[in-house]
Amino acid sequence: MIKKAVESAIIEQIRREEHSSRLYLSMAIWCETNGFPGAAAFLYRQTEEERFHQLKFIHYVNDRGGKAVLMALDQPANDYTSLLDVFQKVMLHEEYVSASINELYEVTLIEKDYTTGNFIQWFITEQIEEESTMKTILDKISLVGDDKGGMFHIDKELAAMTAAAPAPGASATA
Repeated sequence: MIKKAVESAIIEQIRREEHSSRLYLSMAIWCETNGFPGAAAFLYRQTEEERFHQLKFIHYVNDRGGKAVLMALDQPANDYTSLLDVFQKVMLHEEYVSASINELYEVTLIEKDYTTGNFIQWFITEQIEEESTMKTILDKISLVGDDKGGMFHIDKELAAMTAAAPAPGASATA
Protein backbone atom coordinates (compact mmCIF):
# COMPACT_ATOMS: atom_id res chain seq x y z
CA MET A 1 0.00 0.00 0.00
CA ILE A 2 1.34 3.42 -0.97
CA LYS A 3 1.80 5.99 1.81
CA LYS A 4 -0.31 9.15 1.54
CA ALA A 5 2.70 11.51 1.45
CA VAL A 6 4.21 9.52 -1.42
CA GLU A 7 0.86 9.33 -3.22
CA SER A 8 0.43 13.12 -2.93
CA ALA A 9 3.95 13.75 -4.21
CA ILE A 10 3.39 11.45 -7.19
CA ILE A 11 0.05 13.11 -7.97
CA GLU A 12 1.90 16.43 -8.12
CA GLN A 13 4.44 14.81 -10.45
CA ILE A 14 1.57 13.56 -12.63
CA ARG A 15 0.45 17.20 -12.96
CA ARG A 16 3.99 18.27 -13.85
CA GLU A 17 4.34 15.54 -16.49
CA GLU A 18 1.00 16.51 -18.03
CA HIS A 19 2.08 20.15 -18.06
CA SER A 20 5.38 19.11 -19.70
CA SER A 21 3.47 17.29 -22.41
CA ARG A 22 1.33 20.36 -23.11
CA LEU A 23 4.34 22.69 -22.99
CA TYR A 24 6.18 20.63 -25.60
CA LEU A 25 3.02 20.44 -27.68
CA SER A 26 2.83 24.24 -27.63
CA MET A 27 6.49 24.46 -28.63
CA ALA A 28 5.94 21.92 -31.42
CA ILE A 29 3.07 24.01 -32.76
CA TRP A 30 5.31 27.10 -32.76
CA CYS A 31 8.06 25.21 -34.60
CA GLU A 32 5.65 23.77 -37.15
CA THR A 33 4.17 27.18 -37.93
CA ASN A 34 7.58 28.88 -38.09
CA GLY A 35 9.31 26.68 -40.65
CA PHE A 36 10.98 24.09 -38.42
CA PRO A 37 9.24 20.78 -39.26
CA GLY A 38 12.10 18.67 -37.86
CA ALA A 39 12.07 20.50 -34.54
CA ALA A 40 8.27 20.22 -34.51
CA ALA A 41 8.48 16.44 -35.05
CA PHE A 42 11.08 16.19 -32.27
CA LEU A 43 8.89 18.15 -29.86
CA TYR A 44 5.74 16.24 -30.83
CA ARG A 45 7.69 13.11 -29.88
CA GLN A 46 8.67 14.75 -26.58
CA THR A 47 4.97 15.44 -25.99
CA GLU A 48 4.24 11.72 -26.35
CA GLU A 49 7.14 10.82 -24.06
CA GLU A 50 5.91 13.14 -21.30
CA ARG A 51 2.42 11.65 -21.63
CA PHE A 52 3.98 8.18 -21.31
CA HIS A 53 5.71 9.34 -18.10
CA GLN A 54 2.42 10.69 -16.79
CA LEU A 55 0.69 7.37 -17.47
CA LYS A 56 3.54 5.43 -15.89
CA PHE A 57 3.04 7.41 -12.67
CA ILE A 58 -0.76 7.04 -12.84
CA HIS A 59 -0.56 3.26 -13.21
CA TYR A 60 2.01 3.02 -10.43
CA VAL A 61 -0.19 4.91 -7.93
CA ASN A 62 -3.26 2.88 -8.86
CA ASP A 63 -1.36 -0.43 -8.77
CA ARG A 64 -0.03 0.36 -5.28
CA GLY A 65 -3.52 0.84 -3.83
CA GLY A 66 -3.75 4.60 -4.23
CA LYS A 67 -5.86 6.64 -6.62
CA ALA A 68 -4.31 8.95 -9.17
CA VAL A 69 -6.17 12.17 -9.85
CA LEU A 70 -5.75 14.86 -12.46
CA MET A 71 -5.32 18.48 -11.49
CA ALA A 72 -5.94 21.80 -13.22
CA LEU A 73 -3.17 23.07 -15.48
CA ASP A 74 -2.01 26.53 -16.48
CA GLN A 75 -1.91 27.37 -20.17
CA PRO A 76 1.61 26.79 -21.49
CA ALA A 77 3.57 29.58 -23.17
CA ASN A 78 2.98 29.63 -26.92
CA ASP A 79 5.19 32.34 -28.38
CA TYR A 80 8.94 32.12 -28.87
CA THR A 81 11.48 34.36 -30.56
CA SER A 82 13.62 31.69 -32.22
CA LEU A 83 14.54 28.02 -32.27
CA LEU A 84 17.31 28.87 -29.80
CA ASP A 85 14.69 30.40 -27.48
CA VAL A 86 12.56 27.24 -27.73
CA PHE A 87 15.40 24.90 -26.83
CA GLN A 88 16.73 27.17 -24.08
CA LYS A 89 13.28 26.94 -22.52
CA VAL A 90 13.21 23.16 -23.09
CA MET A 91 16.52 22.89 -21.23
CA LEU A 92 15.27 25.01 -18.33
CA HIS A 93 12.15 22.89 -18.16
CA GLU A 94 14.11 19.62 -18.17
CA GLU A 95 16.24 20.95 -15.31
CA TYR A 96 13.02 21.80 -13.44
CA VAL A 97 11.67 18.28 -14.05
CA SER A 98 14.96 16.75 -12.84
CA ALA A 99 14.71 18.76 -9.61
CA SER A 100 11.09 17.68 -9.25
CA ILE A 101 11.99 14.00 -9.68
CA ASN A 102 14.76 14.40 -7.09
CA GLU A 103 12.26 15.97 -4.66
CA LEU A 104 9.92 13.04 -5.24
CA TYR A 105 12.77 10.61 -4.57
CA GLU A 106 13.54 12.47 -1.34
CA VAL A 107 9.93 11.96 -0.20
CA THR A 108 10.32 8.21 -0.76
CA LEU A 109 13.46 8.23 1.42
CA ILE A 110 11.81 10.22 4.21
CA GLU A 111 8.80 7.89 4.12
CA LYS A 112 11.05 4.81 3.86
CA ASP A 113 9.14 3.73 0.76
CA TYR A 114 12.03 1.98 -0.92
CA THR A 115 9.80 0.25 -3.46
CA THR A 116 8.69 3.59 -4.85
CA GLY A 117 12.25 4.90 -4.57
CA ASN A 118 13.33 2.05 -6.80
CA PHE A 119 10.55 2.90 -9.25
CA ILE A 120 11.71 6.56 -9.30
CA GLN A 121 15.27 5.50 -10.26
CA TRP A 122 14.04 4.91 -13.83
CA PHE A 123 12.95 8.57 -14.04
CA ILE A 124 16.24 9.81 -12.57
CA THR A 125 18.14 7.98 -15.33
CA GLU A 126 15.67 9.27 -17.92
CA GLN A 127 16.27 12.87 -16.83
CA ILE A 128 20.04 12.49 -17.12
CA GLU A 129 19.51 11.37 -20.73
CA GLU A 130 17.02 14.17 -21.45
CA GLU A 131 19.30 16.90 -20.15
CA SER A 132 22.24 15.49 -22.12
CA THR A 133 20.21 15.40 -25.34
CA MET A 134 18.93 18.95 -24.87
CA LYS A 135 22.42 20.25 -24.07
CA THR A 136 23.74 18.69 -27.29
CA ILE A 137 20.92 20.28 -29.31
CA LEU A 138 21.51 23.67 -27.66
CA ASP A 139 25.24 23.46 -28.33
CA LYS A 140 24.58 22.84 -32.03
CA ILE A 141 22.04 25.66 -32.29
CA SER A 142 24.48 28.03 -30.55
CA LEU A 143 27.29 26.91 -32.85
CA VAL A 144 25.41 27.91 -36.02
CA GLY A 145 24.10 31.16 -34.56
CA ASP A 146 21.84 32.97 -37.02
CA ASP A 147 23.10 31.08 -40.08
CA LYS A 148 19.98 29.99 -41.96
CA GLY A 149 21.79 27.12 -43.67
CA GLY A 150 23.02 25.86 -40.34
CA MET A 151 19.51 26.08 -38.87
CA PHE A 152 18.19 24.14 -41.87
CA HIS A 153 20.69 21.35 -41.14
CA ILE A 154 19.87 21.31 -37.43
CA ASP A 155 16.18 21.04 -38.27
CA LYS A 156 16.95 18.10 -40.59
CA GLU A 157 19.03 16.47 -37.85
CA LEU A 158 16.15 16.84 -35.35
CA ALA A 159 13.86 15.15 -37.88
CA ALA A 160 16.36 12.30 -38.26
CA MET A 161 16.68 11.92 -34.48
CA THR A 162 12.91 11.67 -34.23
CA ALA A 163 12.67 9.07 -36.99
CA ALA A 164 15.39 6.95 -35.37
CA ALA A 165 13.97 7.09 -31.85
CA PRO A 166 11.83 4.23 -30.55
CA ALA A 167 8.25 5.02 -29.57
CA PRO A 168 7.88 6.03 -25.91
CA GLY A 169 7.83 2.90 -23.81
CA ALA A 170 9.06 0.69 -26.66
CA SER A 171 12.59 0.14 -25.38
CA ALA A 172 14.23 -0.52 -22.05
CA THR A 173 15.46 3.09 -21.87
CA ALA A 174 12.34 4.85 -23.16
